[in-house]
Amino acid sequence: MVQWLPHVNVSLNGLATLLLISGYVLIKRKQIAAHRRVMLSTLAVSIVFLISYLIYHFNVPTKPFPNDPAVASAGVRYFYLSLLASHIVLAALVPFLAVWTIYLGLSGAVQRHRKWARWTWPIWLYVSVTGVIVYLMLYQIYVPHETTT
Repeated sequence: MVQWLPHVNVSLNGLATLLLISGYVLIKRKQIAAHRRVMLSTLAVSIVFLISYLIYHFNVPTKPFPNDPAVASAGVRYFYLSLLASHIVLAALVPFLAVWTIYLGLSGAVQRHRKWARWTWPIWLYVSVTGVIVYLMLYQIYVPHETTT
C-alpha cells in the first residue's frame, strides 16, 4: 500500500491547489462563510497530505532524480533540483503560516489575517503547485527506462 502514497499525495496537493484558488475567489467575492469553509478544508487536506507524506518517507528510501542523460538532460536535472529546493524550504514554512493565518481569521483579527494571508496564500499555493510538478517530473515524465536482459 505504501507504494501508492505518492499518487495519493499528488492528488491531495492538486486538491489543495484547487481549494486555495477557490478560497481566493470566494474572498474576492466577499463570500466570507464559504471562504472560511474552503480554507479550513484546505488545511484539513494539507494535514492529511502531511501525514501521508511522512508515512511514505518513513517507509521508502528517497527516490533520486535520474542522473542518466538519456532520461533527462543536465539542464532539466538542475531545474528539478532548484524547484525541489525551493519547494522544500517553503513547504517547511506552510504549516506555521497556514495555522497562524487561519487562527487570526477565526479569532476575528481581520486586518492581521489579511496582512498574513497576503504572504501565506501565495507561498501555500506555490508549494501545492510545485508539489504536483515535482511528482510529475519524478514519477511520470523522467522515469528511467526498464532494460531487459
